[in-house]
Amino acid sequence: MPPDDPRPMPPERPGDDECCGAGCDPCIFDYYYQEMDRYREALRAWEARQAARHAEDPAS
Repeated sequence: MPPDDPRPMPPERPGDDECCGAGCDPCIFDYYYQEMDRYREALRAWEARQAARHAEDPAS
C-alpha cells in the first residue's frame, strides 16, 4: 500500500468584511495570496507525484 499522500487543501479565503480597508501593508489578503502561491506549488508537486506513481503502477 502506498504511503499516505493527501491532496493539498487550498487556504480559506478571508471574507470581504475581514479587510479593514485602511490600506494595511501587509493586508490580510496579501497573506492569503502568499498562502495560495504555496498551495499551488504544493498542488503541482502532489500532481507530479501522483502521475509518477500511476506511471509506475497503472493499476493504482
